[in-house]
This record gives sequence, structure tokens and C-alpha cells, in this order.
Amino acid sequence: MDIVGFLKSQFICHLLICYIFIVSGLIINFIQLFTLILWPINKQLFRKINCRLAYCISSQMVMLLEWWSGTDCTLYTDPENYHKYGKENAIVILNHNFEIDFLCGWNFCERFGVLGSSKVLAKKELSYMPIIGWMWYFLEIVFCKRKWEEDRKTVVQKLLNLRDYPENFWFLIHCEGTRFTEQKHQISMQVAEAKGLPKLKYHLLPRTKGFAVTVQCLRNDAFQEEYYRTGTYPAVPIVPPRRPWTLLNWLFWALLLLYPLFKLLINMINSGSSLTLASFAFVIIIASVGVRWMIGVTEINKGSTYGNNDNKQQKGNKKQK
Repeated sequence: MDIVGFLKSQFICHLLICYIFIVSGLIINFIQLFTLILWPINKQLFRKINCRLAYCISSQMVMLLEWWSGTDCTLYTDPENYHKYGKENAIVILNHNFEIDFLCGWNFCERFGVLGSSKVLAKKELSYMPIIGWMWYFLEIVFCKRKWEEDRKTVVQKLLNLRDYPENFWFLIHCEGTRFTEQKHQISMQVAEAKGLPKLKYHLLPRTKGFAVTVQCLRNDAFQEEYYRTGTYPAVPIVPPRRPWTLLNWLFWALLLLYPLFKLLINMINSGSSLTLASFAFVIIIASVGVRWMIGVTEINKGSTYGNNDNKQQKGNKKQK
């Protein structure tokens, strides 16, 4: 194992990365709070500033994907349209199979310069999550309870509010409404059969009420079928060039925050106080638990039972009959 690989495997490195992300994120959230005074004065300036502040947070996660793990995402597209990406608003439809699906979407947003302004349709619970959830609040992200009767007016109004957004943005959406699992796929197929809809091989039945414009995009699995049949997608593969800004942003925050941390550690060690060292260890444990909680919010086993609710409703209807 080389020295870089060895460092990447060390828990202390993971802890320092989490420290930088949490502290910088909370600082940025605090700054975002003060930008609220701009909203009634100059709404567009408020939006532009928050796009830059949000980039400082989200780019740290993209940095881990690009520079820490060395991951490249390949885009299969028509070369004639490639030059348009990032220069106009777009709806980007993503599969929802793994915990890092959203991070791959952010990776493409970064490559085309729209990471700071990117939007999502997210579950309401995420708005309470520090750093990412609070960042999304200031980005005017569309949060929903995934109950159409309650979400109808809210979702429509928030989408209309984005019409005059001053920055180009990509709206990332998972049409399935929850992560793909075999159990949910079986339930989805039962619902599709009961409603006389096509059975999708590699996706769940799309949730079309919230965003009807995506209906046509997932009517069949021809694109995915081509991949499973031949091992390639039916388009020209392009790896968008990596930009240095995510790494530079992370290095800035690392230099800013690690110096006072190391200085504090040295002072505590020199003091020789057992109580001080124990208090520091306690803070580290709390921080680790906090990071694990934030990661846990996105895990597949913590996903919604959105598809299960439809199944229960179908069974309930059958019993009534």
C-alpha cells in the first residue's frame, strides 16, 4: 500500500475531514442566516450570495468523490448538445439505487459549473438536518412531505418562485420517490399490474403527481435495457474535465480550521489536565456520533416506505371489495 492509500485508510484522517466539514458548514450556515436581511432589499443578490456559500459546503463532498476517491463519472450524450450543459436550466432525472446517487449528480453539476445553484425535490425531514438541510433552506430547495394532498400547493408555488432565479441551475429529481430495493420493486410491480401500467425492469414505478413533466422520461427501460444487453449505453461516452475549485475550496477551509485545532491540542497536552483531555475526547465522540447520524439519514435502510403505502392501499381496496 502506498503512503496516500495508507493515509486514506486511517481513522484520524476521516475524523479531520469530518471536523473540517462540520465546522466550516456551521460557519457557512451562520453566515447564511445573516443574508436573510438582504431578502426584502435585494432578493437576487441574496440568491447569488447563497449560491456561492452553498458551493463552499457541497463542493467539499464532491471533492471527496473526485480527489479523495479518484472517481470519474462518465456522461453518455449527444456531442452536439454537450456545449449547452451548464449554460441553461435543466431537469436532470437520476436513478435512486445507492446512498451516493445524489453525489454523482452533484459531480456532474460541478463539472458544468452549476453545483452551487443546483436544486432538488427533497423530503421534509432533510430540512432539519444541520449543514446540508439548512444550506438547502437558503437555496429555496423544494421540500415535500410526499403526501400529494398536502404538497400540491407548496411544491407548485416553490417551483414557480424559481422562474426568476438569477443563476442557471439543474433540478435533480428522483422520479421513483424512494431508493430502489428488491422488496420495493416487487411492490411497485404489483401496483403497476393493478393499475394497468407498464412493468419496469430496473426502476420503481415513477411518482408522477409531484412533477408531471418527468412522465415521458420513464415510460420504458430502453436506455437501461441497452446497457444490460450490450454493456454500453447508446450514446457517445464523455468524461467532463475535472475542475480544481472543489479541491482549492477544501484546502482553504483545511488551512483555516486545522491550525487552531492543532494549537488547541498542543495546549491541552501541555496542560496535563486529565479533565481537559477527557472533555476533548467526549467532544470527539459526540462529533463522530453526529456525523454518523447525518450519514444514517441517507442510508437505504432508512428510506421511505413510499412504495409500501401504495401496496397497503391496494390490499385495503381488495378487502373492501
